[in-house]
Amino acid sequence: MKLYNQLTKKVETFKPLDPMNVKIYTCGPTVYSYAHIGNFFSYIYWDLLVRVIKANGWEPNRVLNITDVGHLASDADDGEDKLEKGAKREGKSVYEIADFYTNAFLADYESLKLLEPEHLARATHFIAQDMDLVDKLTEKGFTYETSDGIYFDTSKFKTYADFAGLDLEHQKEGARVAKNSEKKNPSDFAVWKFVREGEDHAMQWEYKGRPGYPGWHLECSTIVHELLGEPIDIHAGGIDHIPVHHTNEIAQSEAAFGKQMSRFWIHNNHVTIENQKVSKSLGNTYTLADLKEKGFEPLDFKLWVLQGHFQGTRNFNFEDLAAAKNRRLSWKNRIALTFQKDLTSDFNRDEFLEIVSNNLASPEACAYIDAKTLNYEDWDFVNKIFGIFGENQIEEVVDITPGEKDLIARREEARTKKDYGASDHLRAELENSGITVKDTADGPIWQYL
Repeated sequence: MKLYNQLTKKVETFKPLDPMNVKIYTCGPTVYSYAHIGNFFSYIYWDLLVRVIKANGWEPNRVLNITDVGHLASDADDGEDKLEKGAKREGKSVYEIADFYTNAFLADYESLKLLEPEHLARATHFIAQDMDLVDKLTEKGFTYETSDGIYFDTSKFKTYADFAGLDLEHQKEGARVAKNSEKKNPSDFAVWKFVREGEDHAMQWEYKGRPGYPGWHLECSTIVHELLGEPIDIHAGGIDHIPVHHTNEIAQSEAAFGKQMSRFWIHNNHVTIENQKVSKSLGNTYTLADLKEKGFEPLDFKLWVLQGHFQGTRNFNFEDLAAAKNRRLSWKNRIALTFQKDLTSDFNRDEFLEIVSNNLASPEACAYIDAKTLNYEDWDFVNKIFGIFGENQIEEVVDITPGEKDLIARREEARTKKDYGASDHLRAELENSGITVKDTADGPIWQYL
């Protein structure tokens, strides 16, 4: 298996340290609002990653975190807290907001038939461990305290700039007057924030004799350490995480524990919607529910995502989504044909797995499917890797019901008797169920509409 690795900036062969315990961490949602379709890019691609790992005979041990503790709206250590913002918007407590949108996210996650992670880690369950990590960093001399928090001194971590190729000297030269003039370096970041007098912050915990809350990078380092242990095999997230969030994770984890945090770092690229940046102010932050209102299933969207490569930039529009919906319907009808006719397959499962194992080349894998004739077992293999027809055996999710098969048999009997009125009535009944029948020399063939 090959993957692009941000550590080396190239595609290289991936082999897990322990094939029966492939340790994977994927950054999860901050649960202050409904997840939009741009958010689900990561989860769909990392679902593919896990499925490919399983298809290669390895056992994934994956953590997906849920950021249910408030952190500041910007990548810097300032701005409005996201959960506080959601609570004010809806007149609820931050805990109610976190619970509601966690459940909403998980419902959307299930609708996309994404594999359940081995660990679903809520940040609020790891606050004591966050404090222990800050203590460890302080003991090792990597932090300093200001009036508003405890900061990681990036000058103490000599390889801080390497991961993202940062120009720290240029940052210093171009830095404006900082909101926190107590920071030693522009790149320093908070590992713990103090609640200042007059500040409205509902989520807070006592630490060092003062109320406060963890810096937003801290939870990932803590959860990785507690649930997986360093080094993990793969850490995945969005490309926007490279210069700040993942850079800071590496610094605090490796400074604290003296081990490489992750052997591979992989990132999905940005998505635009109708050639515009995803933005609530532009009204283009479509949710899966929005797509359903327009006649599209979550799995249509999932196939649209998989038609592009995780490292490529993508532009979402409804014309392309309609094409993906038609492609999924075409595949569904090709599967339906395998239940009704003996087909000679020229699909090679090893070739298909080799394609998709080469840096998750899902577009090439889709093209391979289109160019081949697949039998029932082939489609079942494809579905285990793409997951676009559900999680059960392919026959259970694509084949029609015994009642619908009986309608087809009765229609064929009516045609034989030249009772075309009854035949047409039964055809209409089938079409009401979303099924059409084509009459061929070999007998009737049913398909989905």
